[in-house]
Amino acid sequence: MQTFNHLITTRPHEVRQVLISDLHLSPEEPALVQAFLALLDDCLALPQLKRLFILGDWFEVWIGDDGYLSLSEEEKITHWLTPLIVKLKKLRVAGCEILVMHGNRDFLLGQPFCSLFGGELIYEPYTLTVGRQNYRLEHGDALCTDDKKYQFFRKMMRNRLTQWYLLNKSLEKRLVIADKMRQKSQQNNANKAAYIMDVNDNAVLQAITDSDALLHGHTHRPDIHQATNDKKRYVLGDWRLLDKDASQTKVSAVIGTVTADSNSDDNGAKFGMVEFTVTL
Repeated sequence: MQTFNHLITTRPHEVRQVLISDLHLSPEEPALVQAFLALLDDCLALPQLKRLFILGDWFEVWIGDDGYLSLSEEEKITHWLTPLIVKLKKLRVAGCEILVMHGNRDFLLGQPFCSLFGGELIYEPYTLTVGRQNYRLEHGDALCTDDKKYQFFRKMMRNRLTQWYLLNKSLEKRLVIADKMRQKSQQNNANKAAYIMDVNDNAVLQAITDSDALLHGHTHRPDIHQATNDKKRYVLGDWRLLDKDASQTKVSAVIGTVTADSNSDDNGAKFGMVEFTVTL
């Protein structure tokens, strides 16, 4: 696996698409927010970048688009989300599509928020063509079928009636519900065996049947697995703080890139995984 600090330090003209997952952004972790802004600066410097994928859990918690949309113009000026929206909008104006997928933390994210920066909400499974291969993209939580309790919860939370019920509660009540859900999730996960929170092999085989490769996040276990004799499963990493006690803050994440030689057409495109690190 390659390691480099910024995408623009290698061959910037070859990077066509960037794929990230599990940023878990929140005002409580400003370093992660700054790292994402640094990534967007790199994306703006990539002359041939056509797409940025955010494959779920962009935010640590999302209680509805109105959490931001209902703010006054004055409140938006100082809100932590505003710099992200401004920079994403610049990226979109520069010609890069921004495609956002739900995760288990931000399943209430809607198109109205994505429209603020010209982004598009996409749904899993999403097919991405890389060269002559079709990659199946998803967040990854649906593959963890050994966790029966979570799968029941996921089915319930993805139900439109449940979401309508939640979104019709006040923002204050939704915050309380979100905090309780997060605490319960942490308690439950602390008592689960590690394999239960990882993907199930049969679920992977089923998911990859009609695709050439599978790409997901969610598990926070970045790696490249041989799913079958001729098909791979790629796992993107979560964004994490390194050396918290050091004088300089470092953030690292394993992300995906689709590259193509400037002399070749799209059929020559290749997918790869790289470590993106930022020193703040």
